[in-house]
Amino acid sequence: MHYRNLGSTELQVSEVSFGTWAIGGSWGKIDDKASLEGLAAAIDAGVNFFDTADVYGDGHSEELLAQATKGKEDQIYIATKFCRAGDIHNPATYAEASIRRFCEASLKRLQRDRIDLYQIHCPPTNVLRDGEVFGVLDKLQEEGKIRYYGVSVETVEEGLICLNYPNVKALQVIFNIFRQKPLDELLPRAKAQGVGILVRLPLASGLLTGKFTRDTRFAPDDHRSFNENGEQFNVGETFAGLGFAKGVELADQLKWIANGRGNMARAAIRWVLDHEEVTCAIPGFKNAAQVQDNLEALHVPSFTAEERRKLQSFYDHEVKPWIRGAY
Repeated sequence: MHYRNLGSTELQVSEVSFGTWAIGGSWGKIDDKASLEGLAAAIDAGVNFFDTADVYGDGHSEELLAQATKGKEDQIYIATKFCRAGDIHNPATYAEASIRRFCEASLKRLQRDRIDLYQIHCPPTNVLRDGEVFGVLDKLQEEGKIRYYGVSVETVEEGLICLNYPNVKALQVIFNIFRQKPLDELLPRAKAQGVGILVRLPLASGLLTGKFTRDTRFAPDDHRSFNENGEQFNVGETFAGLGFAKGVELADQLKWIANGRGNMARAAIRWVLDHEEVTCAIPGFKNAAQVQDNLEALHVPSFTAEERRKLQSFYDHEVKPWIRGAY
C-alpha cells in the first residue's frame, strides 16, 4: 500500500481507500456479511481510510464501519458527512443545534469519540458562500468532536468557494476520465493551499469498468436506475452526468486503456492516482473480490504523457458536450 498526506494535515491515508455508499444502500441489494468481508480485506491490505455518510442506508454504513474497525480506531481513519438527513435548502439544517445532532448521531453509530474528517454533504452553493456553517465546525473541532473538516462538492465553483475558508482541509470531488474539469483550476489551487482531494466516483458509477452494455439493467433501488436523469439528486452523481446509453458508447471507445493494466477499472483508478494533487481515490465496493480488484490499480503502469493527452482530447471533444448538470 502507498500513502499520501491529506493536504497539510498529519494524516497519511491509503492512495486507494474506499467509499461505503454501496454497502449502505442505493446501489441495489446489500449483504452485510459480504460488506464486512470486503472491509476486512481492505484493512488487511493496508487501507486505513473509509468515507461514509449519515444517509448511506440511514446510517447503516457507519454502523458497519464501527464493527469493522472496532479496536483499530487509532489506525483506521473515518470520514463521514452531514446535512442530507435534513432539508438541505433549509437554513435551520446548518444551525449549530442541527449540526451537533448530526455529529452526535454519527459518533454514536461509529462508536467513536471523534470523527477524523467531517464533511458537509453537497450543500447548496449559497450555504458555502454564506460561510456560517464553518464557524460551527470550528467549534466542534475546538471541542475535539471532529479532527478536521471538509466539504463534498458538486461543482468546481463550490470547491473554489471552500478554498476561501482556511480550516477546510479536504474537498471531495467527482473526478474521472469522464469528468476532467477539476484539472484546470481546482486541483492546482487545492494543492497550493494544502487541501486534500478525495476522489469519489472514479469509475463513473461503473461505466469505466467497461462491463455494461446498452441492455444492462439495474435494480429499482439502485440510483443508476432511479437517478439517471437527476430525478432524486444531482445528475452528476450518476454516470458522471452522462446518460447511460451515451456513457456505454463512450466507455466502449476507451477499451484501450486496459492494455497492459489488467482491466478498465484498474486503469481508470490508476489515471486518477497519476495526478499528484489527488490524496486518494475512494471507489465503492460490495464484496472482497471488488476490493481486491480495485487495489490492483496500485500495481499497474501509470499513463504516459501521450496517453494522458489522448484522454484529455477525448474528454474535450467526445465527452464534455454530453455532460448534464452543473459541474
